Amino acid sequence: MKAEETATIDLRGKSAMFDYVVVTSGRANRHVGAIAENVVKALKQAGIAAPHVEGLPNCDWVLIDSGDVVLHVFRPEVREFYNLERLWTQGPSPAKTL
Repeated sequence: MKAEETATIDLRGKSAMFDYVVVTSGRANRHVGAIAENVVKALKQAGIAAPHVEGLPNCDWVLIDSGDVVLHVFRPEVREFYNLERLWTQGPSPAKTL
């Protein structure tokens, strides 16, 4: 489906909810929707019976939760705004002392 700028973030040992976050972009709403629909179809064919999907009606940002892996498919400007790569890869800030 020619998703663009795909990034995989390894969260094993850092998150109790999932092991990986995958962030990718589609060029427009239709492209985002097509990527998401094809991923869901492939997950079901691979035996993931009911992946949780959010955002498919608008296709600005679609989240697919398959258990150990969470996929975010964005339009480029929405991806830039939320900047999830920075959120998940940035370490905690040290506490400031007064």
